[in-house]
Amino acid sequence: MKFIWVFHAKNIKQLSIIVIAALFAASMLYIERSQLMVFSTPEGPQAFYKAENEENRIALTFNLSWGENRIGPILDVLEQKKVENATFFVSASWAETYPELLKEIKERGYTIGSHGYQYKSYTNWDDEKVRKDLRISQQLINDISGQKPTLLRPPNGDFDKRILKIADAQNFSIVHWSVNSRDYENPGVDAIVKNVVPETSPGDVLLFHASDSVKQTHKALPVIVDQLRDKGFEFATVDELMASTNAESEEIK
Repeated sequence: MKFIWVFHAKNIKQLSIIVIAALFAASMLYIERSQLMVFSTPEGPQAFYKAENEENRIALTFNLSWGENRIGPILDVLEQKKVENATFFVSASWAETYPELLKEIKERGYTIGSHGYQYKSYTNWDDEKVRKDLRISQQLINDISGQKPTLLRPPNGDFDKRILKIADAQNFSIVHWSVNSRDYENPGVDAIVKNVVPETSPGDVLLFHASDSVKQTHKALPVIVDQLRDKGFEFATVDELMASTNAESEEIK
């Protein structure tokens, strides 16, 4: 049996308008979703730690909670190596103490995420105390830098399903990591490089620190950047990795 489809010009015009409207609505939803940066799945909010992509893109991330001596050299290395994308998860209490350094991170074009206000584990707090800390840290960082953080790395990287739901309700996406440099142990430049370069694969989120406790990160970083580039990697934002169509998340209990 054959079917013959007949479209009148008027019907085609109406159909075109509907399609255009649908595409516009979808694009606006995508833009709004990208701005909120909430990494949710049908199973509920998840912690983002790695994206599967075919473009060899990875993300550099730095935790920063105290001190003023290491952030400058690290920013200088990123600038000298022409690394345009990196994310700094900063404690709001640090931002209060060093507002000019927070502004410098923003002025150099890097993404600012929240590392909470107090450097204490959320899992030990009740819901309202966590919400308050999230609100205060977000407001302070926004007031100082003009950049409202939507990415969250909880203090100590400590969270559970309850914290994921609270963060999601406040339009935060929790960002973990898939490669740990262990630079906070100050094991030596060669050890930091070895902890990162051989372990990195496409879509990875790399963890470094920029607090005064790390004494070798700024020395290891240029070596790591060069070696990763030699392996064909490009440095993307966490946002770009999260926007990948295929993303991995960890099940949190």
